[in-house]
Amino acid sequence: MKMPWQKYNVDSEYGYSDDEKKMMSDYSKHVYRKYIFILACVIGMVIIIGITVTIGSYGIGFFEAYQIIFDHIIGNIQDSDKDFVIFELRMPRIVAGIIAGAGLAVAGAVMQSTMKNPLADPYTTGISSGASFGATLAIVLSMSVVGGNYAIVVNAFIFSLIPMAVIMLVSTIRHASPTTIILSGLAVMYLFNAMTTLLMLMADPNALEEAFQWQVGTLGLIKWQMIPLMAVIVAIGCIALQFLSRKINVLVSGDEGAKSLGIDADKLRIFCLLIVSLMAAAIVSFTGIIGFIGLVCPHICRMFIGSDNRYLIPASAAFGAMFLILADLVGRTIIAPTVLEVGVITAFIGGPMLLYLLVKQKKEVW
Repeated sequence: MKMPWQKYNVDSEYGYSDDEKKMMSDYSKHVYRKYIFILACVIGMVIIIGITVTIGSYGIGFFEAYQIIFDHIIGNIQDSDKDFVIFELRMPRIVAGIIAGAGLAVAGAVMQSTMKNPLADPYTTGISSGASFGATLAIVLSMSVVGGNYAIVVNAFIFSLIPMAVIMLVSTIRHASPTTIILSGLAVMYLFNAMTTLLMLMADPNALEEAFQWQVGTLGLIKWQMIPLMAVIVAIGCIALQFLSRKINVLVSGDEGAKSLGIDADKLRIFCLLIVSLMAAAIVSFTGIIGFIGLVCPHICRMFIGSDNRYLIPASAAFGAMFLILADLVGRTIIAPTVLEVGVITAFIGGPMLLYLLVKQKKEVW
């Protein structure tokens, strides 16, 4: 005689039916694929680092580079010259590329989710235009908040926060909807772009070249002393956004749905915007404007792992870091010894890559 639960084909030991166990198995495989994607990005990043540190006039082998890095970490330096070349000349731009790529990609993923706009990125708020004006002001007119080697960086950081302050002010006066935030950012962006253009028309050729290089985006000017501040702000921002990932998932479903679950959509959106703005400002101040990372990388990750921000945020960080140092590697080798700045390469690689994946992708990912 069959027990009552047996007509539903229930496992008597665990109490799960075959259908439920199949669903659990499928879900586990789905999550497993997400972790595999993140791990593959991290492994790819490690391999690219090994290739990148070998590029230069001082020849260092691929496996030798890893050995030198390992020896440096454990404090057993065998060749001081090669150690100096790797850690003082080549590693700063690589580490900065990892931090900037991860930070911009995470910021882009969160902006797109909170604004419910696939075209949103860290620069939508006008941060890049504010930083560009601040840097150009220091380069062209030598007007800066502080003097010395950090005049451009400090100016860029301070002016990059002005668009964020304007958006916060507008959001307190009016409803902090995605449309209000994006339009406010665009208005500030056009204003700063106009002022930057005016300054560049007044600049002498040397200052114009320096300003243009900064606006394109480069990792070549990074020194070790610049990295700690950028690393701390980006790390804290990414961790905070990861903790908020479940709430951001709810926000994607709509403000009314979020409010029904006790989440203040406006406050959460503003808080996420504040974190993203600080992250982007810290990065842009040191590297200049590196485009496409915050726009393209989250979309590529969604195509592989979906839109769940619990996995999308770390995946975007890993893929963004790998993508940016790969772009820098391409820029340094494609027409060597001439170096193409990384901002140019990210646009050349990111645009066609996104178009290709959108065409090949059969299902809707947004």
